[in-house]
Amino acid sequence: MVEGNVLILIPARMASTRLPGKPLADIAGMPMIVHVLRRAQTAGIGDVVIATDSQEIASVVSKAGGRAVMTRSDHASGSDRIAEALTLLDPRRRAEIIVNVQGDLPTLAPDDLRAALTPLADPAVDIATLTAEIRKAEERTNTNVVKVVGSPVGPRRLRALYFTRATAPAGAGPLYHHIGLYAYRRAALERFVSLPPSPLEQREKLEQLRALEAGMRIDVAIVDSVPLGVDTAEELALARALLQGSDVSNQ
Repeated sequence: MVEGNVLILIPARMASTRLPGKPLADIAGMPMIVHVLRRAQTAGIGDVVIATDSQEIASVVSKAGGRAVMTRSDHASGSDRIAEALTLLDPRRRAEIIVNVQGDLPTLAPDDLRAALTPLADPAVDIATLTAEIRKAEERTNTNVVKVVGSPVGPRRLRALYFTRATAPAGAGPLYHHIGLYAYRRAALERFVSLPPSPLEQREKLEQLRALEAGMRIDVAIVDSVPLGVDTAEELALARALLQGSDVSNQ
């Protein structure tokens, strides 16, 4: 079922605490999960499959011409859900890179999705992700804005040293807003989901710290903007305003 060495998996479930049923929320005449599907397909880097525990979501994706795979309903995280989906979709282990795209990023730019793969050109990198420089002063101290603390290792690329909800690092210089999209080497994903939650992960409530605490290397591509994550009714209204009349191919 998998062609090529990159597989994009989009975990989606109906049971959102703050915005129940959000994958099917209408945005400019199309369910949010279909917006994310279209943008991932437009990136043109590999097969795209929705991993869900909802037959309703799977039916909507199928009707839109996409592919969905049914997974268990008891997963603790999207990472666990895509790991199950991977075993179902690719038993012959053809996919070498697995991209985890959150299903609530309807404004994700296809170019940024492509950029997430670039750090994996370095064989020392286990996991790649994205960030953008913080431009709004209020985001520097907002604990809902996760910051990347990293060392530059090339043009528009950092090696992640830490992720935090605090304002960090101290001193003069840019701060970076982490974008929760991950490109894993297959072995890295399999190792990651086999590990127990780590102390710093539990303290910061940031799953990616588990990988760093286990000695895995995460590099970060710097992009120009942060896609809107939809978690509340207010953010849904903003997404509707932003995407009214939009064309994915121009994003």
